[in-house]
Amino acid sequence: MGLYEAVSVYAKDMNLSIRKVEQQAGLGNGTIRGWNESSPSVTNVEKVAKVFGITSWKLLKDAEKEK
Repeated sequence: MGLYEAVSVYAKDMNLSIRKVEQQAGLGNGTIRGWNESSPSVTNVEKVAKVFGITSWKLLKDAEKEK
């Protein structure tokens, strides 16, 4: 599973759209979707993890898990 997919799972579990996660994290529209093609900054991963109430380490570890 990639980082975008991990974010999608957390967002779905919290009944949030990807856009809403981006807004709450203070990110621009399409930022998270861009993670399919390029690596995010550590700061942005931390912002998204904070929206979910988890650590960036947990989010990254979940992204490494197999589907």
